[in-house]
Amino acid sequence: MRVIATAGHVDHGKSTLIEALTGTHPDRLKEERERQMTIDLGFAWWTLPGGEEVGVVDVPGHRDFIANMLAGVGGMDAALLVVAADEGPMPQTREHLAILDLLEIPAAVVALTKIDLVPEEERLEEAIQRVQAALAATRFAAAPIVRVSAVQRAGLAELEAALQAALAQSPPRPDLGWPRLPVDRAFSMTGFGAVLTGTLLDGALNVGDEVELLPEGLRGRVRGLQTHKKQEQTARPGTRTAVNVNGIQAAQAERGMLLARPGDYRPTRRLDAVFRLLADSSQPLRHDDEVKLFIAASETLARVRLLGAEELSPGERGWLQLETGALIVCARGDRFILRRPSPGETLGGGTVLDPHPASRHRRFEAAVLERMAVLAEGGLAARLALALAEMAVAPLRDLARRAGLPLPAAEEALRSLLDEGSAMLDGAQVVDAAASLSAHTRLLAGLQAFHAAEPLKSGISPAELRARLHLPQALFDRALAEAGRAGQVEAAGGLIRQKGQAVQFSPEEQARVEELMARFAAAPFAPPTFKECEEALGKALLHSLLQGGRLVRLSPEVVFRAEDAAQAEDDLRERIGRDGPVTLAQMRDQWQTSRRYVQALLEYFDARGVTVRDGDARRLK
Repeated sequence: MRVIATAGHVDHGKSTLIEALTGTHPDRLKEERERQMTIDLGFAWWTLPGGEEVGVVDVPGHRDFIANMLAGVGGMDAALLVVAADEGPMPQTREHLAILDLLEIPAAVVALTKIDLVPEEERLEEAIQRVQAALAATRFAAAPIVRVSAVQRAGLAELEAALQAALAQSPPRPDLGWPRLPVDRAFSMTGFGAVLTGTLLDGALNVGDEVELLPEGLRGRVRGLQTHKKQEQTARPGTRTAVNVNGIQAAQAERGMLLARPGDYRPTRRLDAVFRLLADSSQPLRHDDEVKLFIAASETLARVRLLGAEELSPGERGWLQLETGALIVCARGDRFILRRPSPGETLGGGTVLDPHPASRHRRFEAAVLERMAVLAEGGLAARLALALAEMAVAPLRDLARRAGLPLPAAEEALRSLLDEGSAMLDGAQVVDAAASLSAHTRLLAGLQAFHAAEPLKSGISPAELRARLHLPQALFDRALAEAGRAGQVEAAGGLIRQKGQAVQFSPEEQARVEELMARFAAAPFAPPTFKECEEALGKALLHSLLQGGRLVRLSPEVVFRAEDAAQAEDDLRERIGRDGPVTLAQMRDQWQTSRRYVQALLEYFDARGVTVRDGDARRLK
């Protein structure tokens, strides 16, 4: 199923022609019928002679409603440009044509309408020549021009044949696995709830799918799907689709929002793009200009940040970073239009290169401009390599999306990167070879620097080391695993260190440690308190003994040597095994110490799962 959009000057007969072709008048508003002028988007459909169903989005031709026109023409398979024979191309004809060209609509057919009002062949030929002149500077220079009269129903068969031929040359919309529906209409149906309509892009939706309305993040579930008033279990990309959603109210949905699966798309306030200023623009586009951004069905104010230039002259192409006044949702490869807010004027259009740039770019930085060039003009392998450099480690599906490539194209590009050694496979993950090597080197250097700065610590936690190195989790995990396999690092007690690294005490520190340990040996079950240990050693040296396992902290105040705590456990197991459950008082008598130390020991063994408290007694767990 394909979708086409009308375009053309007001009162050139778009809606009348659609009614003649489909049997449905697309104007649905009372005001439109009364004024005999399309104000908002209208919808209809019919079946071509070849049997293919075609949806039609009828757009307003009056310049006051250009925003509504822009909401309806994105993502179309073809355009039906309507030009009245008695007037020829008019201002809105040319603006609509420029917009279709900027949006790179794949094909167009021109309907030269109202031929019944121009009986003279010479005038008809003159009108055709004027249309051809208007088409000449666009991608539609070879578009067929069909003479029609909706009133007399003349030329309709020829127009259908021309549309069928144009659509046959346009490839079907790909299923990339990331469905999204730019909402162009929302309403409520009694007994059903919210219905959101639009042209489905980039993937299929199924009844029962969980969905998210962005940028608000409202969650719901697909209750029903319709295409041309037919119930469907699955809606395919490229079709006009009505989605009945549970969990979302029609009043919460607005034109320009996006319906997608949760997590597939993220809102943004900044995007990188390539842009072409129309040759007949009234003035240059300058850095920091305020513009209206039209993308899919959305419209928002945005601020232009020109990259590599202070201004673009009419007809020039350049790089932009757009900062939007409201959250929008878009994807790499999406086409957009910029208009001047006041006085209203279409400036030009372009392509989204990155919907989520990492930061505000430095406008004249060479690396930024080189990246933009690769995103806009690079081959498949170059684009995938850039995505991989940005993500470091990712599944191919995610890389393909980041690069704006269909999965088969990404698979082809990956083979090139694997052959040249710039990428590696690690199970289902694609790894950037340079980033992996750099992460490995940085990890070893980071550990070496840690040991030099903290000689009293036996190791560092993986989370702390990763934070110090500012490495992505997946890349850090891979580097750590590689270093472990190579015998360069070892783990102990939840910490990592260089292989063979040991804590080094100075002679003075060693003397203080031995003096304290002698105090522990003299009274194993009545040792120095934590505070006394800290006073004897200092915080750093005491922490080293605790981290290294020579001392065990049983409670905020009680510290034991590791061997004394182990001996106490052996004593406890032996006593319970011989006599059954024991009380605190019994163990206090056995160990000949105070209640504070016994209670700390028993609670320590409870926490470790050695014993279980049962009333006043302890038994083995």
